[in-house]
Amino acid sequence: MDFFEAQDRARRKTWQLVVLFGTAIVGLIVATNLLVAIVVAFSTTPSLTHGVGETLNGQSTQTWVVISAGVLICIAGASLYKYFALRSGGRAIVEMLGGRLIDPGTGLLAERRLLNVVEEMAIASGIRVPSVYRIDEPGINAFAAGFGTDDAVVCVTEGTLEFLNREELQGVIGHEFSHVLNGDSRLNLRLIALLNGILFIGIIGRLLLHGASRGSTGSRRDSNGMPLLVLGVGLLVIGYAGTFCGNLIKAAVSRQREFLADATSVQFTRNPHGIANALKKIGGAPNGSHLSNARANEMSHMFFGQAVNLFLNGLMATHPALPVRIRAIEPSWNGEFLAGAPVADTDDAPEGLAGFAGKSQPAAPDGIAATVGNPTAASLSRAQALIGGLPQRCVDAAHDPWSARALIYVLLLPDDRAARADLAGVLEPQVLKHLPEIEAVVGSLDDVQRLTLVSMSIPALMTMSRPQYDRFVADVIALIRADHRIDLFEWVMHRVLLKSLRPHFEGPVAASVRYRNLDAVRSHIAQTLSAIARANSDDVAAQQRAFDAGAAAMELELPFDAGSDPNFSRLNDALRELRAVHPLAKPRLIKGCAACVLTGGTTISEHALLIGIAATLDCPLPPDLAI
Repeated sequence: MDFFEAQDRARRKTWQLVVLFGTAIVGLIVATNLLVAIVVAFSTTPSLTHGVGETLNGQSTQTWVVISAGVLICIAGASLYKYFALRSGGRAIVEMLGGRLIDPGTGLLAERRLLNVVEEMAIASGIRVPSVYRIDEPGINAFAAGFGTDDAVVCVTEGTLEFLNREELQGVIGHEFSHVLNGDSRLNLRLIALLNGILFIGIIGRLLLHGASRGSTGSRRDSNGMPLLVLGVGLLVIGYAGTFCGNLIKAAVSRQREFLADATSVQFTRNPHGIANALKKIGGAPNGSHLSNARANEMSHMFFGQAVNLFLNGLMATHPALPVRIRAIEPSWNGEFLAGAPVADTDDAPEGLAGFAGKSQPAAPDGIAATVGNPTAASLSRAQALIGGLPQRCVDAAHDPWSARALIYVLLLPDDRAARADLAGVLEPQVLKHLPEIEAVVGSLDDVQRLTLVSMSIPALMTMSRPQYDRFVADVIALIRADHRIDLFEWVMHRVLLKSLRPHFEGPVAASVRYRNLDAVRSHIAQTLSAIARANSDDVAAQQRAFDAGAAAMELELPFDAGSDPNFSRLNDALRELRAVHPLAKPRLIKGCAACVLTGGTTISEHALLIGIAATLDCPLPPDLAI
């Protein structure tokens, strides 16, 4: 699927969700008004039927408005409460389900296998490596959650770790990455918040019912308690109706997205048997994909498989039936599920990664734009080769919280020995002791390999405390400024690090769309292309040619700015505005940036610059992109 179309479709799906939600609210308002009329009639009139009719006819407009406003306030308040409870993104969902973080440096082979799969797929997708969690459930299931790629997490059940082999894990994780890249995970979080408002009416009814029952004694009806009891029962019934509507909305939003994610996983891994066999094992497992957690129903639409059974399950299930999903992948399936046996604890990493020689065809600007958020099996193979070619000491360092910080510092150390000496008193001693051995193996790495290590370090860096994070950011800035200049790679590293870590420690911030087309941001595009062109060559004429190629690819007439931007401040300001461009306008933007990079030959540094710009624009490019 096209990444930009998927992002736009997810935005439109949000509006469809709002319409469905609004329809449900109107129904709740009408039902609540009728219920209040029944309660009033019950309290004041011996004939309930006659009393309801009179009450409805005599009820003033002001009363209708007050009741409707009260319902709206309750629903809006409950939805906002849930939304703010989820403001930390994917991590909030995991915590609600009792998940625990898998240590990035774990020695358990089942966990290491999972982390390796997630790491490879993240590198192939061009997004930061997400944190991975596990929950203690015997069913085979998984989910990815987050407002976007910057705060996404992946979580699997105990059964998934125990029963799925490497290729089956790839199929499941590829499915979940599809949800993140296509914007489904953001929609899922919003769906939880909105539906909490609908369900809140039933919660109020349950509280009123509890209060009324405590106010009644024996068979004697309390004159004040009985109307409250009727109101509580009525609101409880309305709440169940709201639950029914909420499950219908979840089913309507989720089912087709599951088919799409299955297909995307097959495209990503080029292995239909992986995800098909995972589904077959769910069908053959004693617990299937079911979860016993009390919060599973609330979040059922986020999981890989059907997490809970519902009343009228065929109508309200959030996932298509297993046989339907399997046959969509393997039309010739014989209908037999797989009896899953625990997977042996062996290291089944792909062989021969370091020697993988998979080369892609020279990229064109259109081709580069098409790779955004659209990983393929070739991307996955190259990512595996890229990881396999890294020094093992660097890989190990990326998975340890202290060594990961040392790795980042080594990548930013200035060449000036005097500047290094000044830094000795600034950096933490626990980090300093790791610097020499890491520096000894980092020197020969190119910028693409270094960016890969940065991405691999993110999960370990996210285990820092908030004070450690603040210290880390300050140290990174001190290292960048140590030689009194900011070079291209330092700028890219700073952008990638902050974009990956800020959502975790400071909360995710969604970029709102403010510009429908590129004409509205011409000056910012000119600054971005000028920065790329100046990185392309020291020759002004060559810079102009690269700039013109980028402008032509975007079909815009733009002025070239040959003036230097030593701290990249103009580029930062430009990208801040370009991030707010509509998703469907971004392909032209990436195409123009790629055309500018490709003109006159491409260096690794320019490649890194393109990756940094694309990441800032929420357009993930794989770091091994062949340009």
